[in-house]
Amino acid sequence: MRTRASAITSAPGEFETIEVELGEPAQDELRVKMAATGLCHSDAHLATGDLSLGIYPMIGGHEGAGVVDAVGPNTLGFTVGDHVVFSFLPSCGRCRWCASGQQNLCDRGAATMLGTRANEPGSFRFHDLAGNDVGQMAGLGTFSEYTVVSVDATIRVPHDLPLTSLCLLGCAVGTGMGAAINSAQVRLNDTVLIMGVGGVGINAVQGAAIAGAGHVIAVDPVPFKRETALKLGATEAFAGADEAITFARDRTNGQGADSVILTMGIVEPEDVGTAVSAVRKAGTVVLVGTGNPAKLLLPISMLEVAMFQKRIQGSLFGQTNARADVPKQIELYRAGRLKLDELVTATYGLDEVAQGYRDMDAGKNIRGVVVFD
Repeated sequence: MRTRASAITSAPGEFETIEVELGEPAQDELRVKMAATGLCHSDAHLATGDLSLGIYPMIGGHEGAGVVDAVGPNTLGFTVGDHVVFSFLPSCGRCRWCASGQQNLCDRGAATMLGTRANEPGSFRFHDLAGNDVGQMAGLGTFSEYTVVSVDATIRVPHDLPLTSLCLLGCAVGTGMGAAINSAQVRLNDTVLIMGVGGVGINAVQGAAIAGAGHVIAVDPVPFKRETALKLGATEAFAGADEAITFARDRTNGQGADSVILTMGIVEPEDVGTAVSAVRKAGTVVLVGTGNPAKLLLPISMLEVAMFQKRIQGSLFGQTNARADVPKQIELYRAGRLKLDELVTATYGLDEVAQGYRDMDAGKNIRGVVVFD
């Protein structure tokens, strides 16, 4: 079938709408009519060229939800009409990582930037009108009216909840909540600093609050984001790291925060150094955001890390096990404890993806969402 999609054709560049051919779903694949997809900062890195891709054009989008339109042959567990959310990291259920409960580290995640099928390297479901291969971000390509995806990345969700909100469970919510609950292991009455409260950081705020932190301190230079953080679980909000760190030390008898979570869209090496200095003995720095891959050196004191037992913890998708955690997140949403509707600050059409990212860069959105007809 023929469909429209928003793709990066070269980098640096902007997303543009193209017309593509979409193949039929194979075994263990689904064709999905997209309902909504979030504008995640990771896809902005595709446009700038900060993340290298295996192929151009690449259809963007990895945080999406929709309705199953067709089911591949001999594919169990799904029927036409099912409402689904995608996990941007697939889980095969059989590799070492899946078998040990670390589904976010599944070996199939290695194909995230290649644009190909994770279980069949070199195989593509999208092609341009001349028959050339077109990639799918994370094997999903949610910036498309229709897409073909693997069941390894697909989770059924209830029909009675809005897909415009549930789509955020595919990346932003799990990445942020998990950074607080799983990676930082926030405990009752902890003092937590979240540096950067955009689409991911705001969910770290929610996760820390749900875990029972006493002080959830949001740090962001954008007033709108600080105000939103205070509505969604932050107890304090500051424009800069220095005043936030001073506040944390004042509240902890000079010890420092129990954890610092770095969720800025671009993390600089000096940000990690600042965070390490800000945590107490045996404190944890959680590194969620990324920066320029060429900047390999971190300005931290090895003596401080070793002698004070401080920990720098990487966090991929918040160490989320999507098949287990997404249903829990949905129940928190139903109970009013996890806010999703409030995260969607602007909606766009498919032809407005580039504008959505310009708005994100301008600090106008917590999360922009593309809504399909």
